Amino acid sequence: MEPDLRSQIKALERSFPPLPPEKAELFQRAQRELAASGIDERVVSVGEEAPDFTLPNAVGRPVTLSAALQAGPVVVTFYRGIWCPYCSLQLQAYQRALPQILKLGASLLAISPQSPDKSQATLLKNFLQYEVLSDLGNQVARRFGLVYQVPGWVRELYLSFGSDLPAFNGDLSWELPIPGTFVVGLDGRIELAYADSDPSNRLEPKAILDALKALADKPTSK
Repeated sequence: MEPDLRSQIKALERSFPPLPPEKAELFQRAQRELAASGIDERVVSVGEEAPDFTLPNAVGRPVTLSAALQAGPVVVTFYRGIWCPYCSLQLQAYQRALPQILKLGASLLAISPQSPDKSQATLLKNFLQYEVLSDLGNQVARRFGLVYQVPGWVRELYLSFGSDLPAFNGDLSWELPIPGTFVVGLDGRIELAYADSDPSNRLEPKAILDALKALADKPTSK
């Protein structure tokens, strides 16, 4: 049996080379400050109407949430970028769950602030068979309540690891979404909402499948 996503993330973290104490403390400080900002509580929640959007996919074709909902529920997941190893693990785990997601009549959209060419690189690197969309300027992520700015004092650390956000995202804002995943029902309302300011915490595929199964059993007004 395949280990759950959390176990895979823990194994990934054990493979990381140890950071010098001063760099580790910078990352930990940034994480503490982000958690203390209350961003987790500002994210859209279950029962709210999901913000509609139209975003380009990896080849520039526009994809609209409300149009996708005409065919069934939609799983919308926000990730940080191709440079984020946690994101790659999550996207790959969701790819393995994709046949079950499709069997339940749903579709999957993954969104990041990266430019379309970086979205295409993400799709190819992770062998993804679902839509990978570019939210330039984090306009959609902002409407979901997910956006924060990487503090100036930690940006050099990001750059030292090759995470040049202006190059990946095509702007100088140094803004990112906290990872978040939402299941949106046919009526456009959010049936499951998960977001966490800790980038190592990601929603398990099983939780998505459970939400979709519950949604399939739920009476609709349509």
